[in-house]
Amino acid sequence: QVQLVESGGGLVQAGGSLRLSCAASGSIYSINVMGWYRQAPGKQRELVATITSGGSTVYGDSVKDRFTISRGHVKSTVYLQMNTLEPEVTAVYYCDARHISQYVYWGQGTQVTVSS
Repeated sequence: QVQLVESGGGLVQAGGSLRLSCAASGSIYSINVMGWYRQAPGKQRELVATITSGGSTVYGDSVKDRFTISRGHVKSTVYLQMNTLEPEVTAVYYCDARHISQYVYWGQGTQVTVSS
């Protein structure tokens, strides 16, 4: 069992920045990959970024160079730094963790709203 706790979401003005955090607990030694996905109303959930236990990163095409995923000093914690935010990125952002068995755990999601 893996539990994911997200924080850092909220309302931000266009052009501002936001930093999301996700902390995993439980069977953390069985996690290979952690990452962030987002889902806007009426749209499919899409990849934002992932990071492996070895530090390799993958970014979604829509992210460009404004988002950065990173690991904390505790390897079971990941961050998503979001800069120069635009209203188009408004969505629920979900943290995920992938077990060595390929089972995917999801957090409850945190709302990110960018106002213009």
